[in-house]
Amino acid sequence: MGATSILRISWDEAYGIMSRAVERGLERKKTEPTPYLGIDEKAIATGHKYTTLVYNLNQGIAEYITEDRKQESLKRYYEQLDQEQLKQIQAVAMDMWDPFIKVTENYLGYGKIVIDRFHLMKHLNQAVDIVRKQENRELEKEGDSSLKGSKYLWLYSRENIPPNKLEIFEELIPKELRVGKAWAMKKSFRELWKQIDLNKGTEFSLNWWKWIYASEINPIKKAAKTVVNHIDYILNCFFNRITNAVSEGLNSKIQKIQQMACGYRNTENFKTAIYFHCGGLELYP
Repeated sequence: MGATSILRISWDEAYGIMSRAVERGLERKKTEPTPYLGIDEKAIATGHKYTTLVYNLNQGIAEYITEDRKQESLKRYYEQLDQEQLKQIQAVAMDMWDPFIKVTENYLGYGKIVIDRFHLMKHLNQAVDIVRKQENRELEKEGDSSLKGSKYLWLYSRENIPPNKLEIFEELIPKELRVGKAWAMKKSFRELWKQIDLNKGTEFSLNWWKWIYASEINPIKKAAKTVVNHIDYILNCFFNRITNAVSEGLNSKIQKIQQMACGYRNTENFKTAIYFHCGGLELYP
């Protein structure tokens, strides 16, 4: 909006300039090796409307964007690559979305898929929050509001808890709450990436699952079961130490693009904006 005011042009005129620039950039785009990819999906509107994004982790750019988040969505990306280009891909970081896993395994094999640690911890955090909500309701019925307003405390690791909240956290931990136990289970999984090799990682994962399975905290047990069902892809981190950290940074940038535009109803407009700002394209005439 600021640019349109400065240039004294309408939004449609501004979009036309952006669209033509992206078209030029895509035509000039050279095929280069992309050893490390990040795959993610992004909601573009309410009603479960998504785009699939393939990020070039080496260059920190959006490599490919397409509609939906189905197998066919990602298949369209792989189908444009020849066999030599596919061989050059060393690893792909992604979340536990099975359609993406299946199509990537079909083209690259399971050994190149690395489930991203940030998505894993987010998955476990969601389970911890469910435990907190359930326990908070039970406690409030008894007149105990000690968990009220504590949501974000359980999403931090201990060392990252804000200093002004640490005292509250230290008071809650000794109470042996279910959410405290769930938090400890979630926190302990971070130690997986500190293991020295695959054997140690496998041993750690097995012991962690035994601990969770023996508990009676169903939300964390359900989340852990999903993790264990994907453990082969997770343990691939010992062969390729990649994460989707670059993707998360680009996602934050894309989120700002969405906010500045007050959302996108049209998928093509959204794709154009991402390519323009995050595609690393040669845009000038």
